[in-house]
Amino acid sequence: MAKSLVIVESPAKAKTIKNYLGKDFSVEASSGHLIDLPKNKLGVDIENDFKPQYEVIKNKKKYLAKLEKAAKNADKVYLASDPDREGEAIAWHIADQLGIKDKSYRILIHEITEKAIKESINSPTTLSEDKFDAQQARRVLDRLVGYQVSPLLWKKVRRGLSAGRVQSVALRIVVEREREIEKFITKEYWSIEGDFLPINSGDQNPFSANLIRFDSNKVEIGSEQEAANIVNQIKNNDYHVSSVDKKERTRKAQPPFITSTLQQEASRKLRFSVKKTMAIAQKLYEGIELGAVGPMGLITYMRTDSVRISDQALSESRKYIMDKYGNKYLPEKPSLYKVKKSAQDAHEAIRPTSFDFSPDKIKAHLAGDEFELYKLVWQRFLASQMTPIIYDQTSIEIKSEKAAFRTTGSIIKFEGFSKVYIEGKEEDEQNGEDDEKKLPKLSKDQSLSLKDLKMEQHFTQPPPRFSESTLVRELEEKGIGRPSTYSSIISTIQDREYVKRENRKLKPTVLGKSVNDMLIDGFPEILDVKFTADMEDKLDKVEQGSINWVDLLKDFYKVFSQRLLQAEDKMKSLRRDGVPAGIDCNECGAPMIIKWGKRGEFLSCSKYPECKNAKPFNYDEDGNIKVVEKVEPELSDINCDKCGKPMVIRQSRYGKFYGCSGYPGCKNIKRMNKEKPSKEKEPEDDSSDSDNTKNKRKVITISDIN
Repeated sequence: MAKSLVIVESPAKAKTIKNYLGKDFSVEASSGHLIDLPKNKLGVDIENDFKPQYEVIKNKKKYLAKLEKAAKNADKVYLASDPDREGEAIAWHIADQLGIKDKSYRILIHEITEKAIKESINSPTTLSEDKFDAQQARRVLDRLVGYQVSPLLWKKVRRGLSAGRVQSVALRIVVEREREIEKFITKEYWSIEGDFLPINSGDQNPFSANLIRFDSNKVEIGSEQEAANIVNQIKNNDYHVSSVDKKERTRKAQPPFITSTLQQEASRKLRFSVKKTMAIAQKLYEGIELGAVGPMGLITYMRTDSVRISDQALSESRKYIMDKYGNKYLPEKPSLYKVKKSAQDAHEAIRPTSFDFSPDKIKAHLAGDEFELYKLVWQRFLASQMTPIIYDQTSIEIKSEKAAFRTTGSIIKFEGFSKVYIEGKEEDEQNGEDDEKKLPKLSKDQSLSLKDLKMEQHFTQPPPRFSESTLVRELEEKGIGRPSTYSSIISTIQDREYVKRENRKLKPTVLGKSVNDMLIDGFPEILDVKFTADMEDKLDKVEQGSINWVDLLKDFYKVFSQRLLQAEDKMKSLRRDGVPAGIDCNECGAPMIIKWGKRGEFLSCSKYPECKNAKPFNYDEDGNIKVVEKVEPELSDINCDKCGKPMVIRQSRYGKFYGCSGYPGCKNIKRMNKEKPSKEKEPEDDSSDSDNTKNKRKVITISDIN
């Protein structure tokens, strides 16, 4: 009897699944997409209802041949590519290319466990034409934009640049934030803090409170002199407790991870890039070798926008919590979380596949980064099913004849889910009030003595630059892209040198700003955030079968094609005009401009070709252009073996080399012996955004004033 064939995407997943199926099954991997649009041309027949011109990917022919051979010997073929639109397209193309639609079945595997795999094989479904059409529509949309706008950038700026329907909107968001920062005007303000002690209490540990009102007016202090005047008027006042407000509060756990929240938390807590997070999560999903157990998928499918949890997972997690932590950490009922309206809800939240494999139990089988990410998923999911934190929050107001101070603090009464996990914060959110601030037991009208007054200088801060994690959050909130696309979007805008990372923040380059402005001017609808979000909704409706994918493309192309024609003529040319650099040519006095060549950006005289002055440059700490003067090459201790002249050490984009000092008369060059790289890693710069640390603050105590 012929074997049944299971076709998955990756060899790692194939190995894990083969471990669970018997001798009647063979498992093969396609290694991703086998069929796609051609690389060297548009590949879309616009005049014929946008018909895609698919072809076998050049380096995938051997995989296709292997699958054809395996399919011939099988009576059933189970198409088990990933349970999303891309996976559906892979399955659809394989079935079509192999001619096996009459004996093929679609199975959706959300977790690589023996139980899940056997259940999916016992309840197969059919290929979804609507889901395939949604992927096909997205692919064609992205091809229409990318393959018709990118050549414009090559012509107007330089070769190698790219534009994308979603990528360019993400760039716009980063650029607009940078311009908010550039326009921001810093303002000085002051705060006043008092240290108080209850009179006759014997307590020698003062507590602090902030001045909130002076002479019955809300405190807004703009200068040191104003602050000093207030301090002088209140330092000798008599103070008492005017109110004590004490409430018991609870704090519920966050829901289990979806793709975007996993990317954000791994960035905050583990300092992983979005790309790294998804690569490690893919490994954990596809299967890790666990010694005698064999390969095992440790987490559910990592591309999801739903917080839904299966009944079985809820039951198993509740049993684990009861056994490990006890009844007081287990809520009376399972914690269920509301799924957003915009979520596709095709897959569960990201969670461990089994509670038999705690992170510590299998640590020896995991690489360091795999262990850290698995532990993060494990802890977040467990915490989502545990009892809330219970704490007492106290707010105390203190008054005198002229002033009112307020302080708040909270005391944890029951740790709840925080015994396992507490979510991270962005660097910009770290400086909030201390949640654990301890306050003395006070009663209304109790007299207090003022021990000290501090007045502190502050400066208003611009909005922070995006980090990878906050950009993911912004894209998600605005409905730009899908969980599966965030990683490639953020990687692409950095790879194209539109954005660079500084102190873990994303800062647009001159190139990024210039390309952004050109694209917004030429394609205002396509670069509109709302337009892009609406397009995501329409693609969802294609998947639901309520919109025809060809009609969607026709509506899009009607506007896009007109803009494309106009942009060809009207879009400015940075290749010709460059970007003003703000400095003058040291040879002719004309303004210098920034241009882009094969080796990146450089300064060129705006009078070119009359003046051919060109110089490399970089930026100083404040982002100002700093010309890199030509440095004479260093003389080496060897001579040219062709002409006998001394060799000099030169630098190219590929590294240092020996070149003859007689160049261009003698063009002899030699490789340098490469030094072994140091094993010591450069320490990561964890400092905050430099824009937020320029202004030093003054702190002045009452003794300084006196």
